[in-house]
Amino acid sequence: MITRHRAQRALAAASLGLAVAAGGLATASTAQAYDTGTTTISCSAVKIRKAPSKTSTVVGIGYRNDKVRYDQWAYKKAEKTWYTRGTVTRKSDGKKIRGYMIYNCANPYKTNPAPKPSIPK
Repeated sequence: MITRHRAQRALAAASLGLAVAAGGLATASTAQAYDTGTTTISCSAVKIRKAPSKTSTVVGIGYRNDKVRYDQWAYKKAEKTWYTRGTVTRKSDGKKIRGYMIYNCANPYKTNPAPKPSIPK
């Protein structure tokens, strides 16, 4: 009898743990919104980085009016900064650079400063 109760408790704990883990994964994805579209860079120049962070490696630079094909936004909570991920096609040399850039410089609304998405909790 005691063994059966222990087995039931273990099963309930495992189920609860799985539910909590799945809920955590679901809320972690709210920091990133996926969409696809095209815009242009609105700043005079913007660093394109490997990851959404001000300290991440710079993979290239985009300039005003270069085209951006974006597919993701990411919010860096520690920096309180939104980033746009996409591929920049430079007008000067036609080079394509893929990475993250500051949202204010590459936003789907073609304005500066951009209306930002709500901050995830």
